[in-house]
Amino acid sequence: MIGLASTSELLEACWRNFVLGVVQGLTEFLPISSTAHLKVVPVLTGWGDPGVSVTAVIQLGSILAVIAYFKSDLARVLKGIAGAIKRDQWREPDARLGIAIALGTMPILLAGMVIKLFWPGYETSAIRSLPSIAIVSIVMALLLALAERIGPRLKQMHGVQGRDGLLVGLAQALALIPGVSRSGSTLTAALFDGWRRDDAARFSFLLGIPAITLSGLVEIKAAFNDPSAGGVLPILVGICSAAVVSWLAIDWLLKYLQRHSTWIFVAYRLLFGVLVLAWWLSGASN
Repeated sequence: MIGLASTSELLEACWRNFVLGVVQGLTEFLPISSTAHLKVVPVLTGWGDPGVSVTAVIQLGSILAVIAYFKSDLARVLKGIAGAIKRDQWREPDARLGIAIALGTMPILLAGMVIKLFWPGYETSAIRSLPSIAIVSIVMALLLALAERIGPRLKQMHGVQGRDGLLVGLAQALALIPGVSRSGSTLTAALFDGWRRDDAARFSFLLGIPAITLSGLVEIKAAFNDPSAGGVLPILVGICSAAVVSWLAIDWLLKYLQRHSTWIFVAYRLLFGVLVLAWWLSGASN
């Protein structure tokens, strides 16, 4: 009986993390906020908040996907940096892209360290509440709409400069607020900065590799020790499902943005925010 109960609990945990991995994969690279959906979906299903540690580790699946998808780009960046170090040629496009990624990663790392060291109640704070997520989602939808409207869409990846990386990196740091969306904030900032849509998305994906990887590695011990996670196997299931779905989402988004605008995501974020806020208000009034 105990064995059956344990098996049932393990299967339930595997299913739960599989679903979370699918949600993570669908929402990490689309500009709609993976953190918000990983908070809302478990509440809707009655599973409860999976917590910062578990969601951060499941994000490693998304990193595996983006590294696999952009392996040739990453190889060129590393080769460009190595060549720049040897020959002091830092103006080469691949070297400049590496510098932009490095500079763009610094803001979110510093902000993350500040939260980790000086905000012990972050995980249960009001900033991670449903009404906060809803309002933030609506605000970010409006900002994306404005960027879509006024952005000149001229810059391409080969013309990236360090200042571009830093500017988009500052926007990436806002993603520590649930509902902002890392890809959404970086895409919005890049559009304001004059990037073409598909190049903005590619840079956003590459920029996310260091930050999401470090976030997952920092939380991996806590996630495996979290009883609600169900153990190592369920977490691995979540990572695998996140990896597969993330790869498909990356491929789809890059092809979509070559011919289409971001208005579909603006509409979705507005609807998502309004529905979550209405749901919370209806529950608060009961």
